Amino acid sequence: MTDIAMIEAAAARLEGRARRTPLLSSPFLDEIAGRRVLVKAEALQHTGSFKFRGGWSAVSALDPATRDRGVFAYSSGNHAQGVAYAARLHGVPAVILMPADAPRLKIANTRALGAEVVTYDRARDDRDALGARLARDRGLTLIKPFDDPQVIAGQGTVGLEIAEQAAAAGVSKADVLVCCGGGGLTSGIALALEGRAPGLRARPVEPEGYDDVARSLASGRIERNARISGSLCDAIITPAPGEMTFPIMQRLCGPGVVVPERDCLRAMALAFTRLKLVLEPGGAIALAAALLHPETVQGEAVIAVASGGNVDAGLFARLLGDFGEAG
Repeated sequence: MTDIAMIEAAAARLEGRARRTPLLSSPFLDEIAGRRVLVKAEALQHTGSFKFRGGWSAVSALDPATRDRGVFAYSSGNHAQGVAYAARLHGVPAVILMPADAPRLKIANTRALGAEVVTYDRARDDRDALGARLARDRGLTLIKPFDDPQVIAGQGTVGLEIAEQAAAAGVSKADVLVCCGGGGLTSGIALALEGRAPGLRARPVEPEGYDDVARSLASGRIERNARISGSLCDAIITPAPGEMTFPIMQRLCGPGVVVPERDCLRAMALAFTRLKLVLEPGGAIALAAALLHPETVQGEAVIAVASGGNVDAGLFARLLGDFGEAG
């Protein structure tokens, strides 16, 4: 299982590879939230999301002979790009299984990073069965999007940076709101904060109708979503929390926060207007909770992880037209 030592080892391997993303603030956002808001800008990471950290951590941890045979991943886009770029930097093949309805930008970017993209219909096809067959037939190593110890460790390096940056900003006690799908980022950050900043508490944030983690934390057992498609927050839609990630979140995280999809769009507009930061809907949901649902957190400060910025230009232009005055 992932622990703080594994996260620190991943950080050492990521040194000089991953960007140390800033912790941003704006007095305008503070006024909206009614408290100090700090935004961890992982949308500025390589490939446009935190997923590069987990991809590099997992690929770099493989023994050379295994790595040289190639890697395989399934993803709606951000994990795909993170693994594809990590594989490219290591000079090894990558095959990515992606839903056919994934954003065009994410499919195009994954191919541009040198990966072979295989698409499937997520409403009809069994992704896991397809993936297992592809990996077996081609001799590839599967790198799961969240239920992988080295992926969790890589994502946990975000938490190490938050711990240092929050301390430098004078924040020692706060909720850390995290955009949450299967829980790799949330559990990794929670482990890092436990070891380096115990006054900071990770809180998973999900869209309405796809709140499997929030429901699982409330019930004490893994709950599943009735649907796994149909949301603009495609980057964080998963069937259920992971077998590895859920116990970590259950032990270390505060209650989940659930946010309407429309609030994610408003948060995207506010991030662009006030921080000059481009976010995708799923990558903006933690900020939406911090700004538009302040009753869900306590304290004088809140930290929101802006996890990704891979948004189609057409959608981004439309939301700025609809919400541009919100900032």
